[in-house]
Amino acid sequence: MFSGSLVAIVTPMHADGSIDWLAWERLLAWHVAAGTAGVVVGGTTGEAATLTEPELLQLLARARTLLGGRAVLIAGAGESSTAATVERSRRLSAAGVDGLLVVTPPYNRPTQEGLYRHFEAVASASTVPVVLYNVPTRTAVDLQPATVARLAGLPRILAIKEAVSGGAAVQRIRELVAATRGAHDGQFTVLSGDDGSCAETMLNGARGVISVTANVVPHAMAQLCERALRADRLGVQELDGCLSALHQALFVETSPIPVKWVLMQQGLIGPGIRLPLTPLSEPLHGEVRAALEHAQQQLRRLPQAAALAPAAASSAAHRATLTQAKIA
Repeated sequence: MFSGSLVAIVTPMHADGSIDWLAWERLLAWHVAAGTAGVVVGGTTGEAATLTEPELLQLLARARTLLGGRAVLIAGAGESSTAATVERSRRLSAAGVDGLLVVTPPYNRPTQEGLYRHFEAVASASTVPVVLYNVPTRTAVDLQPATVARLAGLPRILAIKEAVSGGAAVQRIRELVAATRGAHDGQFTVLSGDDGSCAETMLNGARGVISVTANVVPHAMAQLCERALRADRLGVQELDGCLSALHQALFVETSPIPVKWVLMQQGLIGPGIRLPLTPLSEPLHGEVRAALEHAQQQLRRLPQAAALAPAAASSAAHRATLTQAKIA
């Protein structure tokens, strides 16, 4: 159910921080046209910590209508409190989503037994599949493979987004794949949560990625995942080589600061971002712009270049693509 390129989508905002609903529809239409397999709404990249629940529910309702089943819809549901996460999971389960992304509870730093009981309670409350989310750099707690193996035996826990990054990423993915093999009749899914290492981790057992980079180059990320899932190592390395500098640039400051700046430069969203996050620091503009231009140039040299490369939203062709996707 959860595989391929799933975008951790930004929440577009006006300069005053209010949600830009027209831009929201444009982004969703663009992802449908680009072949994005799933959309995660209200995750870290979507500024979940600053969204109200009514805003999240409205984002989900509009996404459900526009996606129309052409991409899976996942809602971010994690909180620091187990009780709060359980109640939130109940409400979001009823919102017509295909799954919940539930992060390890931040700040508390629970034990592995505490993590198990937390997710056990969430799974019992949810009526839709649950995707575990491990991101130690954000939460200060690491969900270990042995605990994931225990959780994979529960009825509704069907996947994990693993965001351990750098040199440890491949080994962690291999451990998770081995630990959960056979769970849910072999259908338990390990997803990468780190763009920089996702190419290699997908070649080592991950079935896709929940991606920040897919906000900028959705078709290229969809193609990267497709090649990885058919074990086309050369094809994966070719595409990932085009994107590696962009992967890094989108994290020069806390995400989603850089990715929202890039999308604003492309004309896809406005300048809004909510405090305590701030716009991209001006000294970093050149670095991020250079990485984007490098990705554009490299992707245009490949077959199907027009579809793979990031497009300017102001172009007539791009506007036509968005309109057609929205109507379809």
